[in-house]
Amino acid sequence: MLDIKFIRENEKLIKDNCKNRLVKVDVDKLLILNKKQRELKTEVGELRAKRNIGSKEKGDKKQIAEMKKLGDKIKKLEIELKPFEEEFNQLLLVVPNLTHPKVKVSQNEEDNPVLDTFKGPTKFDFKPKDHVQLAQNLDLLDLDRATKVSGSKFYYLKNELALMEFALIQYALDIVIKHGFVPFVTPDLAKQEVLEGLGFNPRGESTQVYNIKDTDLSLIGTAEITMGGYHMNEVLAEQELPKKYVAVSHCFRTEAGSYGKYAKGIFRVHQFTKVEMFQYTMSEKSEQAHEELLKIERDIFEGLDIPFRVVDHCTADLGTPATRTYDLEAWLPGKPRIRRGTTNAAHTNNNKEGKMGDWAELTSTSNCTDYQARGLNIKYKAKNGKKDYLHMLNGTAIATSRTIIAILENNQQKDGSIVIPKILQKYLNGIKIIK
Repeated sequence: MLDIKFIRENEKLIKDNCKNRLVKVDVDKLLILNKKQRELKTEVGELRAKRNIGSKEKGDKKQIAEMKKLGDKIKKLEIELKPFEEEFNQLLLVVPNLTHPKVKVSQNEEDNPVLDTFKGPTKFDFKPKDHVQLAQNLDLLDLDRATKVSGSKFYYLKNELALMEFALIQYALDIVIKHGFVPFVTPDLAKQEVLEGLGFNPRGESTQVYNIKDTDLSLIGTAEITMGGYHMNEVLAEQELPKKYVAVSHCFRTEAGSYGKYAKGIFRVHQFTKVEMFQYTMSEKSEQAHEELLKIERDIFEGLDIPFRVVDHCTADLGTPATRTYDLEAWLPGKPRIRRGTTNAAHTNNNKEGKMGDWAELTSTSNCTDYQARGLNIKYKAKNGKKDYLHMLNGTAIATSRTIIAILENNQQKDGSIVIPKILQKYLNGIKIIK
């Protein structure tokens, strides 16, 4: 969350930022609630101080009665304060992080500038199949039985594809650990206060979060949640920073609001496995840390020889906690191409309806500055003794399901077989081709 003092002192900036990021929040009401909240807190504080002074004196019946009246008035004010604080906190959680000055201001969430491209779209001398056709023909994927057992948007990986998931996890870990990241396997559940502190909305119709009935626990949609909450309410020493973690977890998403979006096969599912990078760092080092996360993501997918491009999220496409987000978008030959309403030339080339092959998000890395640290009360103590909120960053190393799609579709052969990326073969006991 943002500092309410900063919001009070920069009201126009906050309102403009919310507008640019398509976030609807009543900033005026937030400030009115904050004013009332501060007034009530000041009054409660003064009454408590008065009661504390009186309690130290040995008073008569009249003074004891006055102390009781003070106590009753404090309780009444605290009850009056509670709804103001609850509404204020809910509004404050909606206010997005400040936006990096280099981020493109756009009202179109598809209007993300392309910064770089690794290889171009894969060319075939035959009509390519999508990942569902390829995997089912080779007995690698079972969607029908997953629907029978768990419902739609679940899947069974089989044979070489089951082994490939573990191979991808180990491959990503090997690369990331070389950069000094400490490996973790995290819980699949987290408390609501952790999700809210990080800027995730665990409640409401549009939430992506599965909540556990009669508890304050939710299934995580990313290990960003469990690693972000790892140092909640702690003060780290400056000399400990940066903290660099890489975590394996299952991820669960409701996919609410995804109607009409591409969701074939295992592209948009309710459960998948992900390797997530996370960093805690000082403010002056966070942009450098963000570039490091992006470089590692690039190294991983260049190693797999998957065509991708790097995009920089525009304001309309930024998540609430992020000040800046980069995506790697893989080329998927089996994904129907859509027409994007944007002025960006990189998006408008060759996007006639009915054509196959398009770019799709593979990884994401975000710099959340001190937004999440303030929400979870995570600080660092500088060498001079001063305490401040640190900066928190996250980045996908591997999301196994979409990476599998990219491997299948880009490495397919005319006879329907799949060539395993060379760098992955050692993790698959030397398997070079699936046929």
